[in-house]
Amino acid sequence: MREGNLEAPTRHPLDWQSEAFYDEGKALAELERVFDICHGCRRCVNLCTAFPTLFDLVDASRTLEVDGVDKQDYWKVVDQCYLCDTCYMTKCPYVPPHPWNVDFPHLMLRAKAIKFRKGKVGLRDKLLSSTDAMGKLNTIPVVVQTVNAFNKNALFRSVLDSTLGVHKDRELPEYASSKFRSTALDSRAFEEKAGKNTPGKVAVFSTCYVNYNEPGMGHDLLAVLAHNEIPYVLVEKESCCGMPKLELGDLEAVRALKDKNIPGMAKLAKEGYAILTPIPSCTLMFKQELPLMFPQDAAVQAVKDAMFDPFEYFVLRSRDGLLKKDFTAKLGKVSYHIPCHSRVQNVGQKTREMLQMIPGTEVTTVERCAGHDGTWGVKKEYFDNSMKIGKPVFRALAAAEPDWISSDCPIAARHISQGIKQEKKPAPTAHPLTLLRRAYGI
Repeated sequence: MREGNLEAPTRHPLDWQSEAFYDEGKALAELERVFDICHGCRRCVNLCTAFPTLFDLVDASRTLEVDGVDKQDYWKVVDQCYLCDTCYMTKCPYVPPHPWNVDFPHLMLRAKAIKFRKGKVGLRDKLLSSTDAMGKLNTIPVVVQTVNAFNKNALFRSVLDSTLGVHKDRELPEYASSKFRSTALDSRAFEEKAGKNTPGKVAVFSTCYVNYNEPGMGHDLLAVLAHNEIPYVLVEKESCCGMPKLELGDLEAVRALKDKNIPGMAKLAKEGYAILTPIPSCTLMFKQELPLMFPQDAAVQAVKDAMFDPFEYFVLRSRDGLLKKDFTAKLGKVSYHIPCHSRVQNVGQKTREMLQMIPGTEVTTVERCAGHDGTWGVKKEYFDNSMKIGKPVFRALAAAEPDWISSDCPIAARHISQGIKQEKKPAPTAHPLTLLRRAYGI
């Protein structure tokens, strides 16, 4: 129970455009205040490595309190946070409207933004967060085959580890030889049928990952939409959603990407389209982070109101009586992982709910952070921690002896598969959209 407060958690807009936001002295004072509250509570000790890092610093200090910790060591805590938001949404009893006003993720984001502005972010991190640029380069014909081969070459990976700091043992996603957006077609052949809960037409924001790495996921989404006779279009002139740059603290880059994406998406929203993104982090960016960064921007708010997770949309479509249930294939046992950026959208476990509609399907759900988080688990200094955080998830998903392992986040799914491989042969991994298409037999 939240002490002295029974209201739902709320989030204040991020005051990132003020000079006070970047005042390091004021930021360190706020870090000390919040760290002292966290030290007295310690409920989040098992969520990630940010909190154990903080508590170890306190326990090793001369006073055994936060005031005994060297403020320069605060950055060690900041570096361990990958902005999953889980502490805010599931654990902390002191989030607003509690008067202590603890927003740990946004405080970490403020610290990361200060670090970025001071030029303390290296080339590796800037490259890894430039998903569009890397995707365009690495999917050039001939280049794509070379990159994919090098990423599996032990000698090359050792060099990448020592020079750029990308861990040699991290399994990296392949780049696709055919990009999603160059092979997908709009479909408006069906009659628009709006429901009480859902608009009757969809705009798809494909995301960098689907476009450059796993276009099959995007085609699975389009196939399910077509099977359900839902007209769809692709968002025009799509750029990265901005989540990788947000996690880096490069907020001006987030603004630039917002300026590229939002106008076209807002036009679609005003025309009555539901906007779907297949990657939870991208959905969250448009549902939460951009609206908190630009609370007065009407176009951003319009996109927020039109944004749906695909399975959120499908379940609501089912409640409208407009989703087909003509499944032809059983899925058997599915070990399903719900990623952090799905959990904090506050829409419930819609993927699980949808998969359980399929006859002959048993879903075991694991609701815990897998520890990869975008580019964080790729980095040399965090790889071991990412595997450590993921161990309880690896064990729980494997324990069900499933026919399929699935996660809304394909990066988490690859991470989970790699973790299970350390102990046993894992079941095949497939995205929930792929499983849904398989169940429909299309």
